[in-house]
Amino acid sequence: MALVNEIVDTDWVETESEIDALFLESEMVKRYMPRYNVLLRDDKSQIFVRIDMKSEWPTVTTTRHPADDNAEYFGPYYNGYAVKKALRYLRKTFPFYIKPPRPRDSTLEASIGLVPPPGMSSKEYKENLRKLVRYFEGGRKKLASELEREMKTAARLHDFENASVLRNRLRNLVELQQRIMFGDREFLDISKDQALADLRELLNLRDSLKRIEGYDVSHMGGTNVVASMVVFTNGVSDRAEYRKFKTRIEHNNDFYNMSETIQRRFSEKNTSTWGLPELVVIDGGKGQLDAALTARDSREQQTIPFIGLAKKEEQIVIDYKRSGVTVNRHKVEQLGGRMESSEKYILISLPLSSHIVKLLQRIRDESHRFAVSYHSVLKRQKQTASMLEEIPGVGPATRRKIIRHFGSLRAVAAASEADLEAVVGTTKAKLIRQSLSQ
Repeated sequence: MALVNEIVDTDWVETESEIDALFLESEMVKRYMPRYNVLLRDDKSQIFVRIDMKSEWPTVTTTRHPADDNAEYFGPYYNGYAVKKALRYLRKTFPFYIKPPRPRDSTLEASIGLVPPPGMSSKEYKENLRKLVRYFEGGRKKLASELEREMKTAARLHDFENASVLRNRLRNLVELQQRIMFGDREFLDISKDQALADLRELLNLRDSLKRIEGYDVSHMGGTNVVASMVVFTNGVSDRAEYRKFKTRIEHNNDFYNMSETIQRRFSEKNTSTWGLPELVVIDGGKGQLDAALTARDSREQQTIPFIGLAKKEEQIVIDYKRSGVTVNRHKVEQLGGRMESSEKYILISLPLSSHIVKLLQRIRDESHRFAVSYHSVLKRQKQTASMLEEIPGVGPATRRKIIRHFGSLRAVAAASEADLEAVVGTTKAKLIRQSLSQ
């Protein structure tokens, strides 16, 4: 009754599926922290589907902590139960491994059609997994049409056994669509979202903020220097569009590193492939913003608005002449904020509870997380590679193969000799096992 008494207006957003609705609800509750939505305020992260297509025999798993390990991630999804249930059904249609296969594994799962049948090559298995990827990307109807066409072709050629398998897969696919509407895209129409509307009005932007990009740099003393580009589509993180950069020169200079990143992002090739954002958010203050703007201008993209977000007081940093925005002073006052002006910059301080600050914080924090995770992966790979370099007979190609498969030296050290044999063969597996055991 207390909640009902406080309602003054209602609005709604139509989504494609229940999973999309649950994710959007989670995103909005975490952003706005409404008083009565206590169940979704916890720090539990959304779930991702992980497929390591670079492995010889890729596995399909779920994780709440995606890493930059060259695997493909689909999501995020909020309802973990629904995702795992969907994967169980999908496994009947597109058989896949949930852990790397071993010669001594039971053939029961293959007999009931949950993993590839004996004799299937790695190439054929990966082609089957690409169909699963297409399903995640929204190609359900086209996949069903292709399966139906393949089934009829097999029947016409009197290959009735294969036609029967295809028929069962088609039935499973149709049944899955009836049970769970499964989609990984968050391209939801949330143009009425308060944060986006306020930000657009604050900066006097003409275009709607469909695509916002955030950038950050991470390194340790100028080594393993990386940068991240995260994308928020309609105010919601769109992880499929994230990109990472490793600077060509290792430099303990964040201004230089940011400049190189922006120059590479707005190269002719990348702008034609990735498109252009309506707004860019730089993690940092005046120095980082100045370096980013200089790089942007060198690519002749002066029409793209750039702003910075200074960490210390969460101030929005704007260059008077070059940021490509003008500040709506009335909106600043309306939001309870204040402005500081200098000869070159405007600093806007808004209440930390404002929708704009929460949105910009999420973009900044996500770009920081993505950059740090990539830096950690490179640092770990370098440490792993240095240990493996000391083993005679293990060359660069073998080291790359081991790192890609196991991910870390700890995982290599914990692997059994049989696991190593499956990756590098008997002879090298013994060498590695003996060297790491000493």
